[in-house]
Amino acid sequence: MEVGVLPVELWQLIFSYLHLPDLGRCSLVCRAWSELVLSLDRTRWRQLCLGCLQHRHPNWPNRPGVEPTSWREAFKQHYLASKTWSKTTQDLDSSNCLSLFRRRKGWRRLCVGVGGEFGSLRAALAAASPYDRLVLLPGVHEEQSEVLLKVPVEVVGQGKLGDVALLASIDQHCPTARLSNVVFMPARFTSLLYKTTSGYVQFDNCNFESGQLQIHAPGTCQVKFCTFSQSSIHLRSVALCILEHCEFTGSENASVTVEGCPSSDRNWACKHLAVLAKSCAVSLREPDPAVCPAAKWDGWRESPLRPVRTCEIVVGEEQSSFLSAAGAQALLGSAQEDTEFGENLRAAKEEEEEYPALDSNSSDSDLRSDDEEDAQVAYKAPCQAHSPRHTLADVMDSKLQSNRLHALQRDLKLKSLQQELQQDKEAQSLANSLQGCIIRQCLFRDGKGGIFIYSRGQAKVEGSIFRDLTYAVRCIQNSKVIMLRNDIHHCKASGIFLRLLAGGLIADNNIHSNCEAGVDIRKGANPLVLCNKIHSGLRSGIVVAGNGKGIIRSNQICGNKEAGIYILYNGNPAVSGNHIFQGLAAGIAVNENGRGQITGNIICENQWGGADIRHGGDPVLRNNLISCGYSDGVVVGERGKGLIEGNVIYGNKGCGVWMMSSSLPHLINNQISHNSIYGVAVFCHKDNAGDYPPGQGGSESFQEEREGAGGENDADSEEEYLAARRPISVALVELNSINHNGAAGLHVKSSEVLNIIANVIHANGDGGVAVLQSSQLTRIANNSISCNSRGGVLVEADCQVELRGNGIYENSSHGIVSKGEGVIAENDIIGNHRCGLQLLQAADMKVTKNRIQSFRDYGIALFDEAKGLVQENLIFQGRSKKSILRPILNAEDCIIQNNMLLTFKKRFDMECMLINPPARPHLEGGAPVSCTAAAGQRVSSITTRVDGGCHNHGSIFCTIL
Repeated sequence: MEVGVLPVELWQLIFSYLHLPDLGRCSLVCRAWSELVLSLDRTRWRQLCLGCLQHRHPNWPNRPGVEPTSWREAFKQHYLASKTWSKTTQDLDSSNCLSLFRRRKGWRRLCVGVGGEFGSLRAALAAASPYDRLVLLPGVHEEQSEVLLKVPVEVVGQGKLGDVALLASIDQHCPTARLSNVVFMPARFTSLLYKTTSGYVQFDNCNFESGQLQIHAPGTCQVKFCTFSQSSIHLRSVALCILEHCEFTGSENASVTVEGCPSSDRNWACKHLAVLAKSCAVSLREPDPAVCPAAKWDGWRESPLRPVRTCEIVVGEEQSSFLSAAGAQALLGSAQEDTEFGENLRAAKEEEEEYPALDSNSSDSDLRSDDEEDAQVAYKAPCQAHSPRHTLADVMDSKLQSNRLHALQRDLKLKSLQQELQQDKEAQSLANSLQGCIIRQCLFRDGKGGIFIYSRGQAKVEGSIFRDLTYAVRCIQNSKVIMLRNDIHHCKASGIFLRLLAGGLIADNNIHSNCEAGVDIRKGANPLVLCNKIHSGLRSGIVVAGNGKGIIRSNQICGNKEAGIYILYNGNPAVSGNHIFQGLAAGIAVNENGRGQITGNIICENQWGGADIRHGGDPVLRNNLISCGYSDGVVVGERGKGLIEGNVIYGNKGCGVWMMSSSLPHLINNQISHNSIYGVAVFCHKDNAGDYPPGQGGSESFQEEREGAGGENDADSEEEYLAARRPISVALVELNSINHNGAAGLHVKSSEVLNIIANVIHANGDGGVAVLQSSQLTRIANNSISCNSRGGVLVEADCQVELRGNGIYENSSHGIVSKGEGVIAENDIIGNHRCGLQLLQAADMKVTKNRIQSFRDYGIALFDEAKGLVQENLIFQGRSKKSILRPILNAEDCIIQNNMLLTFKKRFDMECMLINPPARPHLEGGAPVSCTAAAGQRVSSITTRVDGGCHNHGSIFCTIL
């Protein structure tokens, strides 16, 4: 019978009528026939698979409408798994042929029930020999006392599932057994349905109602295609067992309980189960952005008042970019073009009417003399300041910044699970582990709990669905859970709950729409949380509390009503490489003495602060992109602490950094730019008692963690924490680039000591630094303050300020305006559009050893009742001869002496103005702050990438710009 005699379609039709044994024989005839048999996958093999009463759809219960890749392969797996129970140790010692021969020789079929050979299961078991098949005929089979299973047998229900009901409690005392196609219901005297303490039991296509299975080590089990209705399974110290394609509904407690460390005493079936577990492992897949509704980006919300917010981020895709074309175009405009900065900015603009600043976009050629124009040219040659009116320079700077933001976005791209496992050997070992209970492709729904693991138990859960439960997984007491590619949603409490030193791997899960946290880590628990999608929760995405730890990496956390990640009560996780976006509260909140290493995350478009630190929170916030938020970028509230280093804080609608004077943050090496209000704002008012914004988490219940917050921390982690931190007793703003923000670069209303050291404050929409309230000393030292739309520094009345070693260049109004008291020493105040230094009202300042120059106004002007000491200053004046304007009424209270006045009439003279010493500010060691110096000294890599170097060979006055 040659294949070529008939058309292939006709051969396929003929073969489609063959039974399974005949198909097997035909496939052995020749290669052509073998290929014909294989080609029947969607027809005959599908019929065989679905027509077997002991088999269900291969993708039941989670995806019964989705066809498997191969029906023949699915049928094969069904068949092989059904034979595992008969592969005892004695069979392993013989060849396959002999084992099949021996089994068939002694095999009998015993019928139980009305019309059968035996009236009860107990009677049939008494007469059974090893490996006999007991067929339960349709009907209800009830046993009045416990049934002992002493010989290995197979118990199979005849007919469809549901035709045979067994009301019994079975205790297995034999090495192996299999039960299939039976509905188990509890006997009248106990709720225990089945128990084994030493042997292997296999359940296929069974229903369990209102009862419990108990498997104790060294016993083990394999449960496939079964339904548990108000039933559960309890596993105690089991070395290895498999639960696959099962449905758990209506449980009053946990559906699966795993207790105790996996036993080292393994029975004969563990080797076979390990082979099955490996062959059926779900292949790793890439995260699917379509699963997370919040990740379907239609573009970021556009605002006509803030065009920079038209940037678009597509999280987790290869084509992702930080700035769209519209966003890059928006960067070409400077911050002073924005019209919506909030009430604080409007108040500042009203105040500006009293001391109007020169329009930075207007032409001022009519105000200059010829010599002054020559001097300006000579001055700009070394400086090349990028003021808002230098249009070409701004365009070049904006384009460069746009390109570097693209590069930054690529560097912070979300990693796939495969990439994480390749780089993290511990995670790879956990993902490949085969110990304890393996649960695959199961459905847990409409009950109290899904899986409960305790007392050093271990479970691995893959490809399962948990929905409408009180909790999905609860892991405590040094236990370990590995969760891969599960869906966990609509739980009444937390989705995954770990406490009491629990650990494990939680990777590539879709966790959403839960009433409490998606993942809750407490009491010293320390899991790996990788590559999950955690979104649309009614509270926080991840909570770490009560000395909880954990590594939280490469997750998408979005659309949660509270903080994306919430750390409190000595929680100390490592949070890195996550995308935290579109939250309805803060991106990351650190409160109540929480800590944590928060590095390399993208935190964007959250309703409240990108990072919110309050009430003793003390994290390390390093190298993150915090952008396009609807409020402030970083908030440091009452008693907040923390090291905030190397972050890009960009394009937020509020301030770049908002902090209270009662806090003690260390703000260093950050790029703070294009925020709508202030770059950095310091306020002194107290938080209210209920100071959490709506949905921030103030109502969260953490009573146990609150009571145990004073407990001892891990000594090793404490040493690492202290080694990584530089202790500070004063709030410190140091080595930051604060530029192109909508209002003042740095706005201070402080009641505590504040140090502002070595920052670049450039091209902001209002003044550079505004000190409006400072009851204790505010120290402003070694900063470069240039090209701001109003003055360089404003000091209001009753403020205490020390200004030392700053370079204040080419601001659109006065260099320094002071109404307070303090010291102004060793500053370079050059090229500002109005007075270099102006003292007003009751100012009382000591002004010494400054270099001051103004082309169109006085170098130093004293008005009203200003007093103090003005001496040993070097004042450069133009043809106008305006140097010092003295007060008339209180001349005796204002000492002006030993100042040097110099007039330059040639260009080369002006070039020598700032040579000895070099132009300020200076770094340690006396060197001037230059572009190359700043990039090489303590400025983090992320800031260097974004800020870049100077254009046109740079300026000795600017550091990073």
